[in-house]
Amino acid sequence: MIRTLLAMALAASPVATLAQDAAAPPLNLEQRMLLRCSAAFALVAGGQERGEAQALRWPAMGERGREFFVRAAAQVMDQAHLDRDQLAAALQAEADDITASGTLDQVMPPCLALLPEE
Repeated sequence: MIRTLLAMALAASPVATLAQDAAAPPLNLEQRMLLRCSAAFALVAGGQERGEAQALRWPAMGERGREFFVRAAAQVMDQAHLDRDQLAAALQAEADDITASGTLDQVMPPCLALLPEE
């Protein structure tokens, strides 16, 4: 199930590789999915704060989205041995890709399945 969700979350990305700092180690599929979903949740949360109609169609990202973001970021930093700058660059690259490719609607459904229950 998790592998399917991972693949679905990344399938919306037309870019097969994550833009990373040259010194950053490569990320595995699970780590990329965690960052991609974190970026998607952050984009939706920001849109919800601004009252954007597209973002308001999704469940409120407030506490659950923030908790996922923090835990996922810590997990990826620990597992991949990233520093804060590398993590920030990886998250920004995912957010930029989602925005540029217009794939938020495709990324969100599998990512929502990863959120803890309310």
